[in-house]
Amino acid sequence: MARFQIFMAICLLALHPQGQAAPQVQVVGLFPGAAVISVDGQRKLLKVGQSGPAGVQLISADSRSAVLRVEGVESRYTLSRDYSATSGQAAAPAKVSIAKGLGGHYWVAGSISGTSMQFLVDTGATAVAMNEAAARRLGIDYRIVGQPVVVNTASGTAQAWRVKLGSVKVGAIEVLGVDAAVLEGEAPTEVLLGMSFLNRVRWREEQGMLQLEAKY
Repeated sequence: MARFQIFMAICLLALHPQGQAAPQVQVVGLFPGAAVISVDGQRKLLKVGQSGPAGVQLISADSRSAVLRVEGVESRYTLSRDYSATSGQAAAPAKVSIAKGLGGHYWVAGSISGTSMQFLVDTGATAVAMNEAAARRLGIDYRIVGQPVVVNTASGTAQAWRVKLGSVKVGAIEVLGVDAAVLEGEAPTEVLLGMSFLNRVRWREEQGMLQLEAKY
């Protein structure tokens, strides 16, 4: 597989005008109506109709494949693995170890769409959850772009808005297109790292440590 990719890259370099290589495009995440693309190593979450690095445009997408327009040519792409540019081998998955903190909980620093954030890992939360102040800090206009929902909390039901985050990153592990809920009011006081993130990584508890590992 690696030899085939290298051969194709050489052919594209030879055929591309002015001796410049065509952009190396992969689809590394698929959702109904959206996809995460990698163009020359630069990742971006695109919705149908949007364009990303090098002008690559997403024409359609579902859970199986995506149609991209690259340099004016439309082609269908299936889900790809990330490959090391130097060795041609699949890169080792990123790992993060989190020790138990105050109150026996797992706390970890990370970021949402590039903005630093402190997370409280909560396997009982179905999605990443935050209060209105945290959403405003992230620049999320949740009342406009979000879908109103009612959620169950420890203190009863609450009004919330379902949104999609561009990326959630913990250590070297980054997950794109993560479902989240913005709750009305001041609760939760911390951003909860719920199952919409955890279900997309490998995780286990081991001797007082929470081990996270990226999925390909």
